[in-house]
Amino acid sequence: MHPRHVLAALALAALAAVALVAAPTAWSQDDIVELKAEAFGTHLRPAAVFKHDEHNEKAGLDDCARCHHYYEDGKLVEGQDSVGTPCSDCHALKGAGGQPGLREAYHRQCKDCHVEKAAGPLACGECHTGS
Repeated sequence: MHPRHVLAALALAALAAVALVAAPTAWSQDDIVELKAEAFGTHLRPAAVFKHDEHNEKAGLDDCARCHHYYEDGKLVEGQDSVGTPCSDCHALKGAGGQPGLREAYHRQCKDCHVEKAAGPLACGECHTGS
């Protein structure tokens, strides 16, 4: 084999090795979710940050509708979820007609479950840590 071909093969192997080492780190960034709704405008605290898949695995959550609920005509629809729909599409900044406002909806969703399970953060600075 020609020396240039050997060098090219080694260079490609080195690039592949770097890609394999760096790829899991790059992919894990997709797992981080920042709960930052543009509807709030300026945030008073840093947006809450958590690792979605890691959180759900640790909490034993496998039903997306547990957090991403779906209501129709004011009634919870079992077996359906709102994955991919921003919370602000259904929750206005200020609650109305018994429906919680956006901030309250976020807080109820997270804190009520943490209280129910007696696990997870409850204080403001435990969730709103910044990114």
